[in-house]
Amino acid sequence: MASEVKFYVDEHVAKAVSRGLRQRGVDVVRVTDAGLLSASDEEHLQRALAEGRVIFTQDDDYLRFHATGLEHAGIAYAPQGMSIGEIIRGLMLIHQVLSADEMRNHVEFL
Repeated sequence: MASEVKFYVDEHVAKAVSRGLRQRGVDVVRVTDAGLLSASDEEHLQRALAEGRVIFTQDDDYLRFHATGLEHAGIAYAPQGMSIGEIIRGLMLIHQVLSADEMRNHVEFL
């Protein structure tokens, strides 16, 4: 059986996103939960990879890391200005349709 997508939520994402995902039974860790507030983006990628978590971000720096071939457990990206409801729906779709293996070194755009 394929492993379920778990998320690692960037520090600049509204808390309501992680709260909404948790209410729907999704395994979510926020940067603050991980004790990595103010850590570098590379550290966040490494932590998420070590834990097999897809990073959800609205920071396009992560797209540049992906373009360089840096290994990661997956990146879910939403542009700034997207509503919390749209973000939660998009992340739930990823969670329901894709496996952790399918997300590895892959970017999904919401």
